[in-house]
Amino acid sequence: MEKINIAELQTSILTWLTSEILTLNFAVQIAVVLSGLVLGYILGKTVKPRLNDLINKLNVPYKVSEILYNLQRITFPFLAMIFVFILSKIASGMGFPINFSTAITKLLLAWIIIRLVAQVIENRFARNIIAFTIWGLVALSLFGVLEQTMTTLDSLGFNIGEFRLSALSVTKGVIGIFILMYAALFFSNLTEKRIQSVKSLNPSSKVLISKISRVFLVVTALLIGITSAGIDLSLFAVFSGAVGLGIGFGLQKVISNLFSGMLLLMDQSIKPGDIIEMDGTFGWVNHMGARYTELVTRDNKSYLVPNEEFITQQVVNWSHGNTLVRIETTFGVHYDSDPHLIKKIATQAACKPDRVVDSPAPVCHLVEFGDSSINFVLRYWIKDAEKGVMNTKGDVMLALWDALKENDVQIPYPHREVFMHKV
Repeated sequence: MEKINIAELQTSILTWLTSEILTLNFAVQIAVVLSGLVLGYILGKTVKPRLNDLINKLNVPYKVSEILYNLQRITFPFLAMIFVFILSKIASGMGFPINFSTAITKLLLAWIIIRLVAQVIENRFARNIIAFTIWGLVALSLFGVLEQTMTTLDSLGFNIGEFRLSALSVTKGVIGIFILMYAALFFSNLTEKRIQSVKSLNPSSKVLISKISRVFLVVTALLIGITSAGIDLSLFAVFSGAVGLGIGFGLQKVISNLFSGMLLLMDQSIKPGDIIEMDGTFGWVNHMGARYTELVTRDNKSYLVPNEEFITQQVVNWSHGNTLVRIETTFGVHYDSDPHLIKKIATQAACKPDRVVDSPAPVCHLVEFGDSSINFVLRYWIKDAEKGVMNTKGDVMLALWDALKENDVQIPYPHREVFMHKV
């Protein structure tokens, strides 16, 4: 900065503005560009609603219609490019130079081509970032300042030993890491879909392989992105202990949930499709993610339970090992009833619902001589708990009610008698 002559710099800037910008030729080119942009904007406002109506009427898959909606957004740059090109030719025929307007036309064409190619990227945020980055590089190249920009960015930096950290290396690193991370996530999703289609693997193995492949691809992309920017990872050896300790404390729960999920999949104590009861919540495991497990209840509520909870707390897995589940129903009858007959009636009633299995057979036991009733417990088995437990229990109780009524068996209930005494 000390070597810069401010007076000479001001003189050169004024000379350039006078010779290149503040001229009639450049004013004509600015007018051509602005006129083309305005005409393209006005016509685009008229054409875009009709294009939307046309897309709505097309009987095409959702993915195709989404691509068409994205493409109709380039209506303005497409029309503006045409108008700028036509007006530039008119100005050229009148003897005016069209260097600047031609460059703007090429920029608009480059933007259209980039947006067309970028449709292969599904994520909207990633698609926009990549498109703007490529278009910026094309713009610098068209105006002939790409090398000067890279040189300037490279000069903005400092040395760390033998390594030089500059704005150029940081920019390359950020762009490279972003592209590689998106590619890693894209291929991990593709791999996950392929793994899910393999019928020879059980659900827990599919999720475990998908998680391991995702972690491997993301870590590999991150390391490649850093090293491709020219950053030597050995420079961070001094800070690795402190940084690792800080990350360990900050991401303790995240890492704990990640490895808890992998541990659950490896020992297969919980896997997708299992019927789980936890803290009074009953449902089935619909999805096992890196941080949480989705538990869907019978009323279609999704509970996102951290994976660590399944390791540290008590969990009832109704479908772990044998799928048979025993259910019991308690009831009481009047003391005038025959207990032997009640046991026979109850076991026959429990066999009527379709979901109750024949083996093991239902059993009924006398458990208590209560204050006002003889109390029994009826036990029966089902093997499809994922379809619900309470509905089967209700069917058994209805069948038991009908059977007791048919045999004139009374179910006692509390009575209250009030005696009035004259004083």
